[in-house]
Amino acid sequence: MDGRTGRHSGAVDRQNRFSAGELRDGWARYGHDLLLHDPGGPAECLVRRGELIARAELLDPVVTDLRRWVDHVHHDDDLLLARLRLRPDERDRCVDIAREHRDVAVNHVHLGSVSMFGAPVIWGTGAQARMAEPVVEPPQWDWPQRITVGVLDTGLDPHPWFESRPWFEPVPEVLDADDDSGQDRQAGHGTFVSGIVLQHAPGAVIRPRRVLSSLGFTDDVTVAAGLRALRRERPDVVLLTSGCHTPDDLCPPILQAEIEALRHSVVVAAAGNQAVSRPFWPAALTSVVGVAAIGDDGALAEFSNSGPWVDAAAPGVDVVSSHVRLRQRGERDYGFARWSGTSFAAPQVAAAAAVARRDGHDVAAVREIVRRCYPFGR
Repeated sequence: MDGRTGRHSGAVDRQNRFSAGELRDGWARYGHDLLLHDPGGPAECLVRRGELIARAELLDPVVTDLRRWVDHVHHDDDLLLARLRLRPDERDRCVDIAREHRDVAVNHVHLGSVSMFGAPVIWGTGAQARMAEPVVEPPQWDWPQRITVGVLDTGLDPHPWFESRPWFEPVPEVLDADDDSGQDRQAGHGTFVSGIVLQHAPGAVIRPRRVLSSLGFTDDVTVAAGLRALRRERPDVVLLTSGCHTPDDLCPPILQAEIEALRHSVVVAAAGNQAVSRPFWPAALTSVVGVAAIGDDGALAEFSNSGPWVDAAAPGVDVVSSHVRLRQRGERDYGFARWSGTSFAAPQVAAAAAVARRDGHDVAAVREIVRRCYPFGR
């Protein structure tokens, strides 16, 4: 509810309703082995079934302690961690094993903000973008100081809004990962989100990292790797449009560690679309600006998460931006779309953060500036 009016805002399309179990089963068809923990309960979440994560320096004692349950170990030298695959009979116990052994964690599944799940059904936003009339291209401004916005999403296609800009480096969208000759539900999401950033901060440099699949999900390890790659560039602003719930409502350790290492960046994240107040990570971290969605009347959109951990709210209903669509024979059509979700509110706040960084404000000051510019009524 809106803190001032007590109303919800934003007519939404509820045609597509999926339980969390249906999401798990749907993704299983493409080889993804996911576990639904506490179905319908207060700790409901999706995790990579039978997978545990351990820091590299703790690996030897962890493997020694868990050797009777571990099938094999995969080392990630870049992230300095290892993924432990449990034996088949133990894979459904990964959450319980992680609770009993503090030096390991499960690999939580993150969902793109336009296809969130809740109990008992997914609903909230139009699950797919709708065509929209063209909008004016943002001006090609050169800011005196280079301000970089890292966007962790599905990629960035050479839409006309981007391809002529000197900083543009394409990270092509995967439009049909399931090879069904149709556009995936979340395909084009990154190009859409980057277009919102550009509309509100036309002088910013966008650095995309593909961490979110066109099927609409990712995990702790993939997001952490994207954050680590961005950290090397010392971005001024980092934007995340996916997130997760966890069994204990605490932030995944590797995600928190990577975000804490981004001390010189303003981190902005979508609050999620389940219409709940349960913490959604990484948006709920105190060091992250968590962004809810409001409608044209300023009231909280009925799909938006809320709660004391939310820091800001921006328009997230029927947002229009750049988009890419799959045509016959694999060709791509660049145009515009209309979409709703907190992942389309968050880039507006990220753009405001970029403008504030351009004006010389430090990270702490920028956080306060964007909270004032996009207040969230509790």
